This record gives sequence, C-alpha cells and structure tokens, in this order.
Amino acid sequence: MTKTVAVLGGTGNEGPGLARQWAKSGRYHIIIGSRQAEKAERVAAELNEKLGQDLLQGMTNEDAAQAADICVLTVPYSAQGATLTQLRDLLQGKILIDVTVPLKPPKVSHVHVPPGGSAGQEAQAILGEGVRVVSAFQNISATHLSEDHDHIDCDVLVCGDDKEAKAEAIALAEAAGMRGIDAGPLQNGVVVEGLTAVLIGINIRHKVKGAGIKITGI
Repeated sequence: MTKTVAVLGGTGNEGPGLARQWAKSGRYHIIIGSRQAEKAERVAAELNEKLGQDLLQGMTNEDAAQAADICVLTVPYSAQGATLTQLRDLLQGKILIDVTVPLKPPKVSHVHVPPGGSAGQEAQAILGEGVRVVSAFQNISATHLSEDHDHIDCDVLVCGDDKEAKAEAIALAEAAGMRGIDAGPLQNGVVVEGLTAVLIGINIRHKVKGAGIKITGI
C-alpha cells in the first residue's frame, strides 16, 4: 500500500523541495500542509505544474496530519512549539520527521542549543510517547531540492529512538535521491541540527549556496 506523507508547514523554503522530490519518485502520496488551505493548494498546484502531473494535494495542516501515515515538519524553530501543540492529538500513533533547526537570528551561522537539548527532543516532549519522532533532513540545502536531478550529492543523518521510524526516514531520503544514514538516538540530533548553522557559515564564507555533508567509509 502506498503511504501518504504530509509536509506540515510545507510552503516555506525546505518543504516544497522535499515534497517535490518525494512526489517525483512515485513512491508516496504527498500532501502539502499549511495554516491556510489556499496557500497549500497554490504551492501544490505550482509543484504539479513543474512536474507535469497532478501528484500533490494542498490542505490545512490539521487535515494533512489527519490524512497522513507519516508527517514531516518543515517550519521555522520559532513556530515549532505552537504548531506541534496544535496538532498533538492528530499526530498520535504516527511518525513525525522533524526538520526543524533551532537557529537564532540574526546570528544564524552560530550553533544554538535550545533548552530541551535539540529541536527533535523538544518535539518529542510536546507530543509524548504516542508519536515516534525522528530528526532528519536539516543539512540539505533548499537549492539542491529545487534542482531537477534524480541524485543529490548529500547524505541525510537520521536520529531517533525507534528503529522502524528511522527506517521510514531513510527510505524517504532514498526516494529523494539521497543516502540516509542511521546516526543514532534522538539526542544525537543536537549535533546534526547544529551542523546546519556550520553549513550556513561555510556558504557565507565561501560564497556558495549548497554546502552539504557526506559520510566517508560506508
């Protein structure tokens, strides 16, 4: 059975790119979620036009979360807590892949460790044991996700406390043209999330847009 993936807060920078890659793979049903249904529908329509097929739907975050088997959160850190609190009941029994990075403007190239240890751990604390939270996809540039390539030369580090949930995230990485790597428990996400700030600094200093990571020796 084809699983349904909802990209919650999927109208920003990272969400549409991930949704596009997964829709293009043909392995999943993809829903774009937003606070406003009209905005989600518009972004889904734009992606469908680029793909030349009607592969994506747009819905409110609530309807998307309810319809999905797997949810992917792609909101700014400032919106993470409120979004998850609102969707908490609808996410019970599901897998949530959290792409949130705890950046602290204006110094977004400086690593910021949030009070809960990592954004992923904070998500798990909000949602409770009924939701299997995985932290992944923080280190992939939106620039790469918007390009029309079947392979993206970046690895995806996947952190979580549930093996099945991590396997689903790794499968999503592969469907998006990347290699997913099990990077250990959810608490390890503090390092993976922090790498995003490091990569932003590398982009700035080297005047590039898509610095990423690759794991050698595997």
